Amino acid sequence: MPTLNEKQAKLLLDKNLAVVATIRPDGTPQVTPTWVDWDGEHVLINTAESRFKPTYLRRDPRVTVFVLDQKDPYNWVSITGKAELTHDGAEEHIHKLSHKYNGRDYDNPKDPQRILVKITPERVNPQG
Repeated sequence: MPTLNEKQAKLLLDKNLAVVATIRPDGTPQVTPTWVDWDGEHVLINTAESRFKPTYLRRDPRVTVFVLDQKDPYNWVSITGKAELTHDGAEEHIHKLSHKYNGRDYDNPKDPQRILVKITPERVNPQG
């Protein structure tokens, strides 16, 4: 099972946005920018039940995450793997991400129950 080296992991741990691609029922890609994290084993993203992403991932867990270094566009990593969805720890994790990107707790009353998405890397394609 591939993993990320220190330089690749840093891209996910720094304040870079990720672009996440899931698969719609008709087979076309659904692509969205999102906050991203790394726990040493999984790429972590956070979403809500009201979004399409969890529906698509429950139907087909294949996902690709692309992270571009905001300071050097020639430094990036693309990670493809399978997603596991859980509610456990999702609320705490969205606050962690919000502090990373916004410097404060997450506060969006329009978002219902949070979902932590854990992606196990199966393919890592780096540049830079």
